[in-house]
Amino acid sequence: MKTSEYISFTIDRLPKGYVFTYADFFSEVNQKEAVIKALNRMVASGKIAKLSKGKYYKPEVTPFGNLQPNQAQVVKDLLEENGKITGYLTGYGIYNQLGLTTQVSNIIQIGKNQVRPKFKRERYTIAFVQQKNTITKENIPLLQLLDAIRYIKKIPDTTIEASCKRFLAIIKNFTDKEINTLVRLALKYPPATRALLGALLEQLQQGNTTEALFKSLNPITKYKLTGAAKVLSTTEKWNLV
Repeated sequence: MKTSEYISFTIDRLPKGYVFTYADFFSEVNQKEAVIKALNRMVASGKIAKLSKGKYYKPEVTPFGNLQPNQAQVVKDLLEENGKITGYLTGYGIYNQLGLTTQVSNIIQIGKNQVRPKFKRERYTIAFVQQKNTITKENIPLLQLLDAIRYIKKIPDTTIEASCKRFLAIIKNFTDKEINTLVRLALKYPPATRALLGALLEQLQQGNTTEALFKSLNPITKYKLTGAAKVLSTTEKWNLV
């Protein structure tokens, strides 16, 4: 089978929106230049689309034009390295998934232990948030929630009051193990995040889990969260004003 035929056959079997590079074909086709030329011909013909330098995808065609790949596909090379998870999606896209806002954004935020300067990838700006906890597949949903609590003031098109209500609705479905892990992970977050999480947990009658959070805080520091007191009954204890 010719190089171009093999590549075309392989791409036909890929799901729409899947992002790939010429390196994906090297295990079978050990001709880098031929692969690149074949992919560029397919871009010109419209069979595939180019996301950024060296990155391509099979577009899903709609009456309104080609759909972009989902965010996880756009940045998947930044989320894993040699099969090991090194980052996770956070920020605006996750606020939307968590039901905290209906807005979408051209900014893709990634939580990583080692951050780097933000950069552009096609129509997206890729930005990074430092995560001090070890990142695992199991704790990513909890880290995403803690990030949202941390940046509650930056969630677009909503209020602190509405966000607190949504946080309560999410956390009330957690198991005891998940809540204990949430508290453990929160200890590496800023004090304001720990204080708000403590108030949220006490509102859900989980006060027995909050001792570590309370002891980690400076008793004279106050955290401005206008509207939280409309939802949470222990804001005074947690110095949320």
